[in-house]
Amino acid sequence: MNTRTTDRRTPSPTPLSTPLPAVASPSRPGVGQLGAPYAEAVLGHAGRDWLRLNVPGHAAAPGSDLTGFFGPRITALDFPPLLDGIDLGPDTPLDRALALAAEAWGARRTWFLTNGASQGNQIASMVAPALGRTLVVQRSVHSSVIDGLVLSGMDAVFVQPSVDPEQGIAHGVTAADVAAALERTPDAAAVYIVSPSYFGAVADVRAIADTAHAAGVPLIVDEAWGSHFGFHPGLPANALSSGADLATSSTHKLAGSLTQSAMLHLAEGPFANLLEPLVDRAFRLVQSTSASALLTASLDLARRSLVTGAGATGSSVEAADRVRDAVRALGRFTVVSDGFRAFPDIVGADPLRIAIDTRAGGITGHEARRRLFRDHQIMVEVATDAAIVAVIGAGSVPDTDRFVKALHTLPSPLTTDSAAGAGAGGGGMLRLPAPGATKLTAREAFLSPALVVDAEDAVGRISADTLAAYPPGIPNVLPGEVITAEAVRFLQRTAAAPNGHVRGALDLGVTRLRVVA
Repeated sequence: MNTRTTDRRTPSPTPLSTPLPAVASPSRPGVGQLGAPYAEAVLGHAGRDWLRLNVPGHAAAPGSDLTGFFGPRITALDFPPLLDGIDLGPDTPLDRALALAAEAWGARRTWFLTNGASQGNQIASMVAPALGRTLVVQRSVHSSVIDGLVLSGMDAVFVQPSVDPEQGIAHGVTAADVAAALERTPDAAAVYIVSPSYFGAVADVRAIADTAHAAGVPLIVDEAWGSHFGFHPGLPANALSSGADLATSSTHKLAGSLTQSAMLHLAEGPFANLLEPLVDRAFRLVQSTSASALLTASLDLARRSLVTGAGATGSSVEAADRVRDAVRALGRFTVVSDGFRAFPDIVGADPLRIAIDTRAGGITGHEARRRLFRDHQIMVEVATDAAIVAVIGAGSVPDTDRFVKALHTLPSPLTTDSAAGAGAGGGGMLRLPAPGATKLTAREAFLSPALVVDAEDAVGRISADTLAAYPPGIPNVLPGEVITAEAVRFLQRTAAAPNGHVRGALDLGVTRLRVVA
């Protein structure tokens, strides 16, 4: 897909008290929002009798393995970029699709991404050096933000999130935490936070935005898990309508586009004129010149579904509420978000994320996930020692009775088998390790001469890699940080747990680590 985007401007975000973005009401969408111009153009193009002597190499041939496996529709719609009347020329369907997306999310400008919200986080990190030397970053950001620090070479001042010691999960940061970090960072370029968290905790984006703006810097929000926010009264407001200047949106997660498709939204705010050309140039650096028409079309369709499907989204919220109500009523398990009020950084919760504390019912989250998958053909999003997290996509209404019934047939109390789900080394829940001291920037450490040593010998040395328990992909060790014994134990036990994985590890068991020489 070509890298041009629309120059269309949309109204500024709505006032602080308004829960929805400044767009046509989802129940009364603008006429343009009823269409999907890019997706419709690709479908129309596929309907013609083409002799395809170009890439992709499958050429939509009827006898290809791809066609035989997926059916003829997939390959017929798989077009290359730079097609006249689709993404090449004046006022193309792609231009119109981008303008509609910007309008829907209340943005000045939107970019379609085909390498996930990770690409958006990298873009945001890459443009920050034009604003200052140091990025003020929530420590529990996604690993792609740290990848962006490696690309940009920026210094970082980290703001520690609140941590639930019982659940072993990180939440968010407060405006006061951000203000304190900004006071000790005179060369701050921007503030970078995550909202909502992997468990659905929503930060006070408005207060943090006001704090950042008072210090003269923009607010960037990794809103990967909140792409559906603002499209129904039962959902939290989106980040742009709460004052964010730039927001990454992992549209494939809960908004219904295909996996790996996402969006990046720029607000009509005090930093828009400065950021827009920078973001556009960075976008061109990291966007594939062979972006998928299928992924791009799915973004166009997801936008239309969100804007026109408030009723369906409401049904999704009701379905999630039914699960939580049933869990509370049956009494064996507890709902994690019921404890959010104890944390000052949390001002709301995403109703489409259902986090359930399984320990109360006598089974670890890892073992609960494994048994739901193996015995009941039910997939949940993530498990920790303490909990599982299920998600319901906006517009989806799954069989919630099946899930509740399967959940409550899980074995109890803890068995030897399920206790093993906590990971190698046995007893006790994994607790998030405190980060080690920062000695080098992420880029300095990443590019420095490095050695591979046994994990026990890496303790006290400077990491050359990002190591993140996955999911959720929150880095536990950063390039430039001192590796602690606590972090090594945590990562090794995570890797040993069912479905456990450490992104950036040299081997599955995290027995060796790369350190700065």
